Amino acid sequence: MDRSVNHPVERKGFIIGPHGVVISIPEDLANYEWVDTTFGIKVPKIKVPKNEAAQTGEAMVRVGIMGGTFDPVHYGHLVTAEAAADLFDLSVVVFVPSGRPPHKQHQAVTDPWERYRLTELATCSNPRFRMSDVEVSRPGYSYAIDTVRAFRREYGEQAEFFFITGADAILEIMTWRQIDQLMAECRFIAAYRPGYDRDHLREAVARMEAFSGRIHLVEVPALAISSTDIRRRLYQGRSVKYLLPEPVIHRIVETGSYHPSSCHRQPRE
Repeated sequence: MDRSVNHPVERKGFIIGPHGVVISIPEDLANYEWVDTTFGIKVPKIKVPKNEAAQTGEAMVRVGIMGGTFDPVHYGHLVTAEAAADLFDLSVVVFVPSGRPPHKQHQAVTDPWERYRLTELATCSNPRFRMSDVEVSRPGYSYAIDTVRAFRREYGEQAEFFFITGADAILEIMTWRQIDQLMAECRFIAAYRPGYDRDHLREAVARMEAFSGRIHLVEVPALAISSTDIRRRLYQGRSVKYLLPEPVIHRIVETGSYHPSSCHRQPRE
């Protein structure tokens, strides 16, 4: 039997999907749409107006863009996205795994499509979370400005964007490509873990005089979880239970994608 084939099993009120993921079926399906996944099943997602439909003036669409390497995705990422959605009343949070992250040019990174599938497993049960392959499908390095512009074309001129990232990234944001245009296109939500030097972070943001009003700081307890630590644990054969969703763990074990000799790891350049 081919264990890599996962057929969804529909029960009353929910679907048991690939690798044991459980997806609730909303009672009021009129406000949802069924979205395809790379695992061959459809999952219910909240409908989000796009393009002309988003320009009716009824309500502005607020889109969270959760960019990152997600190597691998873990609960810290998910808690951050959920906190941002609640605090800023986001219509949707789109997870965008990077294809070739420019800041990791000389590091080994897991295959982009495998990182995409793991992130999809982690997010498919949340009707407000969606996936975008805009960066894994794009040749060359992944830059935030290109991604935000692609989303602008998709969601329309009236949409409001919130780019969700970590505090460390915010401290380096002035080095990002076309930062002036990027800040004009979206606001930033900078998540930091408890114990982080908040005063230093606030001072650093305040020094970005032209942009400080467009950067919002949010404390997220689960950010103590680290992808680097998870990879180390996986390489050493140690437990990662309760650090990332069970379906993600199941696929990692099945594919061996985080074994030191895995073919899913891209070599250093």
